[in-house]
Amino acid sequence: NPMKEGDKLPEFSLLDQNRNEFNSKSLIGKKSVIYFYPKDETKGCTAQACSFRDAFEDFKNADANVVGISSDSPESHEKFAKRYDLPFTLLSDEEKEVRKLFEVPTNLLGFIPGRVTYIFDEEGILKKIYNSQMKPESHVDEAMKVLEEM
Repeated sequence: NPMKEGDKLPEFSLLDQNRNEFNSKSLIGKKSVIYFYPKDETKGCTAQACSFRDAFEDFKNADANVVGISSDSPESHEKFAKRYDLPFTLLSDEEKEVRKLFEVPTNLLGFIPGRVTYIFDEEGILKKIYNSQMKPESHVDEAMKVLEEM
């Protein structure tokens, strides 16, 4: 079943852009924004990542982690993070296991991985799912709205 509001944060481990293992359990205790995106260095994904970067202080002030996940390699994430000065964690889901765990929908006849943001509270309970392929920058505003309501 696809994730729905009220579900617990699934447990998973992936490598980040520095090739360190990241475990989802480390997110418990803080609010978390986990966003799945199609691909590093594409126009929409770059706009989305930069909008999360530009609002990063707001997320910190809301006591929230920001984590981006795509199927790109850790090396690709490292270059992407350096090029755009991204201050948050990017996780490499090369086997698309975590994408399957969350049941992130695909778009455009299943060819393009979905762009979906999940907002969790400190207990790891899913508060909101925001799905918009064509409005990458809107994910930040939607996530902030939910965090402010918590």
